[in-house]
Amino acid sequence: MNTLKAQIKRNDKIAIYQIFTRIFSNQNITNKTNGSLLENGTGKFNDINKNALKSIKELGISHVWFTGVIEHALMTDYTKFKISKDHPQVVKGIAGSPYAIKDYYDVNPDLAESVENRMQEFENLIERSHREDLKVVIDFVPNHVARQYKSDNKPKGINDFGFNDKIELNFSNQNNFYYIPNKELLIPEEVNPPVKFEKKYFEYPAKATGNDVFKENPSINDWFETVKLNYGINYLNNRTKHFDPIPNTWIKMKEILSFWANKGVNGFRCDMAEMVPVEFWAWVIPQIKEIYSEVIFIAEIYNPNEYSNYIFKGKFDYLYDKVGLYDVLRRLIEGNGNAMDITNVWQKESGDFSERMLRFLENHDEQRIASDQFGKNPQSAFAAMMLSSTLHSGPVMLYFGQELGVKPIQAEGFQGNDGRTTIFDYWGVTEMQNFINKGKFNEDKLTKDQKSIRDFYKKTLLFSTSNIAIREGKFWDLQYLNAYGNSENYNESKVYSYIRYTNGQFLVFIFNFDLNKKIETTVKLPKDLIFGTFGNDIERTLKLDRKFEGSENSKLKISELIEQIDAKKGIPVILFPNSFIVYEIKK
Repeated sequence: MNTLKAQIKRNDKIAIYQIFTRIFSNQNITNKTNGSLLENGTGKFNDINKNALKSIKELGISHVWFTGVIEHALMTDYTKFKISKDHPQVVKGIAGSPYAIKDYYDVNPDLAESVENRMQEFENLIERSHREDLKVVIDFVPNHVARQYKSDNKPKGINDFGFNDKIELNFSNQNNFYYIPNKELLIPEEVNPPVKFEKKYFEYPAKATGNDVFKENPSINDWFETVKLNYGINYLNNRTKHFDPIPNTWIKMKEILSFWANKGVNGFRCDMAEMVPVEFWAWVIPQIKEIYSEVIFIAEIYNPNEYSNYIFKGKFDYLYDKVGLYDVLRRLIEGNGNAMDITNVWQKESGDFSERMLRFLENHDEQRIASDQFGKNPQSAFAAMMLSSTLHSGPVMLYFGQELGVKPIQAEGFQGNDGRTTIFDYWGVTEMQNFINKGKFNEDKLTKDQKSIRDFYKKTLLFSTSNIAIREGKFWDLQYLNAYGNSENYNESKVYSYIRYTNGQFLVFIFNFDLNKKIETTVKLPKDLIFGTFGNDIERTLKLDRKFEGSENSKLKISELIEQIDAKKGIPVILFPNSFIVYEIKK
């Protein structure tokens, strides 16, 4: 445990900016529903220029996550470049899902100006990112591949998945796939791709589907376009484990991770990591880190009961905090949550390793904050963003365009009008296009409101990454001291407060998550903690300064600057609806 904490301490607080690569820099304004590549266009590696990367870095970002880099199944025809064609019945959306990997050793041809030089263009992007002091993260999709997986770019001596499989067996430790012997795959009847095809997709014997469907007829709601990879677990025999000899899939995946790390990739966001046995991660991560010591591994995981297992046994650096803080903050943003649930999150789910939880309010899977299906407007999440960034020392993430208030308002194609930015279609995001401004990536064409939103995110991220109490400090929850009538007018279901502190800095955070009511209350501070930090003579030596001014829209106001702390009565504060105040206590 001590070694683990020492490993965490070596890094500053990480701030990740997730880019959905084919949409981020697309300046085509056509936006036709189910539009083709020629109609709607796509962003390119080369479009993410020095200006783009500088604009990201100035937000306080340390890592940029390029989503959708590795080649995946799509409906666009690249056969003239010797890239095999995908059948439309096993592709979701014309542009395809970035999580249906078709070739682990190649990049998406959509993203290249010159398809023949596509890998070099990505390597140039890695180099540009590093020059701007940004580390590069890409997706590693270990659980499943596209139905028509075929590597055209694999290194010499590497065999494709399934190359030596015994397809007559449902399960074998050395098979890469699971099979349904003597059964043909039945594509869901509801599949109706927007691209014409002559013959139906044929697969015999059928392979198990990516989301653990071990039968020949997955439903329309299953990941029917993907095939489950075999890591040595026999799911149809009580999930028995067969890890000796080492499963062939383990070895292939280690080779893939090494391939990308060798190109300068600094981290892997591991898709649906909990669907892959923790024993594999415990085996592969230390081996990769032995050669590439600075590479980080982030697990997409949704089962809190497995958090400890994937951190301490699986050796992951960070875990998604979706089923936890995201869900709690989302309810508060929508006006129907309880602030006490924040305490429950860190106590029950991540209390022992809160610094390992990746906090976010948007990503490619979730609805946009400003969408009608979520917060209605960007400002609705300002308080939640500050809390998400500062609650603990772990990493925080921003999804591209979140800092501009992206608001999806129409169906792009396969995904429909669901409050998300599509991951399956060719599309352009209007708010981003205003910022791209012909490759300048500046605020010249932004509205006053967009500038204000971006300014808030910039100040928040820089605040959370530059203050030592947030980067390295301890956490002290103040709910127990103030809730349930202990402090005057302290509504514990809507007010949340905590302290982040080190010997060098002492910060107090107070939030009002009530969307409609101003709250006047007092917030008590723990005497023992203050005495232990500053000494006994606090009343004459301490003062409370407002630390974070925030943006105009956040309405951060206080009736007066408090120069003395009365630990018995508490700090009097005025909290406007859905707002926060940050104080620094100092001598």
